[in-house]
Amino acid sequence: MKISSPLSLGLLALILAVECSAQDFDFFYFVLQWPGSYCDTKKSCCYPTTGKPAADFGIHGLWPNYNDGSYPSNCDPGSPYDRSKIRDLLGRMQANWPTLACPSGDGSTFWEHEWEKHGTCAESVLDQHAYFQAALSFKNQVNLLQTLHNAGINPDGGFYSISSIKDAIKEGTGFTPFIECNVDESRNSQLYQVYFCVDTSGTQLMECPVFPNGRCSSSIEFPAF
Repeated sequence: MKISSPLSLGLLALILAVECSAQDFDFFYFVLQWPGSYCDTKKSCCYPTTGKPAADFGIHGLWPNYNDGSYPSNCDPGSPYDRSKIRDLLGRMQANWPTLACPSGDGSTFWEHEWEKHGTCAESVLDQHAYFQAALSFKNQVNLLQTLHNAGINPDGGFYSISSIKDAIKEGTGFTPFIECNVDESRNSQLYQVYFCVDTSGTQLMECPVFPNGRCSSSIEFPAF
C-alpha cells in the first residue's frame, strides 16, 4: 500500500480548500433603502450616533443569491468582520450605508451583520475591503435619487405609480429594478427598497434572473425624510 507523503497530503488539503472556497452563487442582489420609508412605520427608527443621514437612498446590502431564489448565508465563521480592514472607507460607509436600527449605533453592528451573513459567501471573489468598496461603487453608479428626480419623482410625500418608478429607473440605469414596499402607520404602501442585480465578479450590473417575492400597490408613496 502506498503511503502519501506529508507534502502530497498538504497539497491535497490546499486543493480541497480552494475548491471549497470557490464561488458558489449565481448573482448578487444590490439593495438600496429609502430612509424615509424605514422610519415612517409603527416601529420607527433611530438615527446613527453620527447624526441624521442625508435624504438619500442608503445601502442595505450586497447579497449573493442563487437562480432558484434561495441564497447562501454565514459561509465562513473564520472570517469575522474587521473594521481595521475598511478604515479608509469608514467616512463613505457612514454617509452611504448608515444604520437606522435602534438603539443608535455608528454602523459597525450593521456592517458586521452584512459581511458575516452575506459577504463571507462571496469572499472567493471579493475580500472584505473589496466587498464594501463594490457596494459603495454601485450606489454611486446608479445614483438612484437623481435618476428618479430626472423623471419628476421626488420624496415629497406624493404618490406615484409603481410602473412610472420602474420605468424611470430602467431608463436611468439601463436595468430593470425590483421594488419592495412597506406600509406606514396609515397603511399606505411606500417605496422602501430597490433591488438591482450584479454579476458574480461583483463588478457589473446585470438583468435579474429572478426577483424576490413581494408586491406593491399600483400607486405608492415616496415619503419625505
